[in-house]
Amino acid sequence: MSKVARSFICRVCLNTVTSAGHTSVDIGASAKLELVDKFCYLGGMLSVDGDADAAVEARIRTGWNKFRQLVPLLTNKDVSLIMRERLYSSCVRSSMLHGSETWPIRKENVVALQRAEM
Repeated sequence: MSKVARSFICRVCLNTVTSAGHTSVDIGASAKLELVDKFCYLGGMLSVDGDADAAVEARIRTGWNKFRQLVPLLTNKDVSLIMRERLYSSCVRSSMLHGSETWPIRKENVVALQRAEM
């Protein structure tokens, strides 16, 4: 097994993930499984160490992308404040917190999410 760092680029989230150490494992039938430190699965980031740092970063990035898409509506004075609040809550906040009930979250992760929402 080689010790060359390899990258995996997810087409959905367009994140580059670099592996360290062994780059592949033979799983039989002449197939190899690439080893990476982080992996995007259904929009959530899974990391080899099991913490939620990568997932929180990916979700904050997703929330900001959703916010940028909705800026014309969120800053429009013709749309009522209540409707803008509902739009933000249903689109931006929900995309930022999607899947958070399964994260092994730490205080640093909560602070990062609170900063992103401010």
